[in-house]
Amino acid sequence: MVLLTMIARLADGLPLAASMQEDEQLGRDLQQYQSQAKQLFRKLNDQSPTRCTLEAGSMSFHYVIEKGVCYLVLCEASFAKKLAFAYLEDLQAEFHEQHGKKVPTVSRPYSFIEFDTYIQKPR
Repeated sequence: MVLLTMIARLADGLPLAASMQEDEQLGRDLQQYQSQAKQLFRKLNDQSPTRCTLEAGSMSFHYVIEKGVCYLVLCEASFAKKLAFAYLEDLQAEFHEQHGKKVPTVSRPYSFIEFDTYIQKPR
């Protein structure tokens, strides 16, 4: 199950879009994971691996870096990596098509927050 999806600009870690699964039991933990994701965005650069999985307790972060943008998802550790990366690749293709040219010029966090409607579409 996908719990958190975030998209950020690689150059400076600026969050561009995000979507969180509504789950009261995970609520407080999701805030912590979101904070960890933002820290990760600040540490990533163009020398970072373009595909990676990071364990975070009972959860896993998976990310893909493409064309200066990092696409990250938080899933339960039991969620198949293959599915997580397929989801991220689909996200990347759609986001790049809709917003790719505007990414270098935005200055406000979550400038593409309306993309969350695409993120939340059932797959």
